Amino acid sequence: MDYRLEIDDAPETIPGGTGVLLLHPSTGETDRIDTDFLKTDTDQFLVVSTRTTAREVKQKLEHYDVDEERAEILDTLSIERGYSRRQSDTVHYVAAPDDLDGIVEHIDGFLEAHDGKLRLSFDSVTELAYYAGEEDALETVERILTLLEEHDAVGLFHLSEDPHDEAIVDEFRALFDGVIDLDEDGSTDADF
Repeated sequence: MDYRLEIDDAPETIPGGTGVLLLHPSTGETDRIDTDFLKTDTDQFLVVSTRTTAREVKQKLEHYDVDEERAEILDTLSIERGYSRRQSDTVHYVAAPDDLDGIVEHIDGFLEAHDGKLRLSFDSVTELAYYAGEEDALETVERILTLLEEHDAVGLFHLSEDPHDEAIVDEFRALFDGVIDLDEDGSTDADF
């Protein structure tokens, strides 16, 4: 199954099972690319957020006119930070951003429960590495990419280059079939 992409300089379609790394500067405007990825050619999507709360994710989806009927959100921050939270059919929580098994299990459950064209946005791998350590983050991303392949789904993974050594960025880069480099001026350079 092929998925359309609406990202400058990227191929028009990518096959199911493809993971795409979005490399960006820490000040990068990733929301536009993320929401374009989610609203194109999609039946259901899951946003895993290690950087913002579910409420902030919903505001982003609304601002960029993404169909929230197709959205599920996994909030990894609210419980740890003691924020109020409202569990619903479409908003779920794990205890903390370093609950790696909980995150992977939820992604697996989402992919198992839905049919059709499924997309995942992971925002962000940088935060995951901050909380869980870079080696564990690399291993977790590998596990998630395997799930995408098994379920013919696609995923976009955010990684800010600034906090990581070049060698670690290269290790992450090597895991992915496609890499989109976002410049500070908003232009993109894609390598698939």
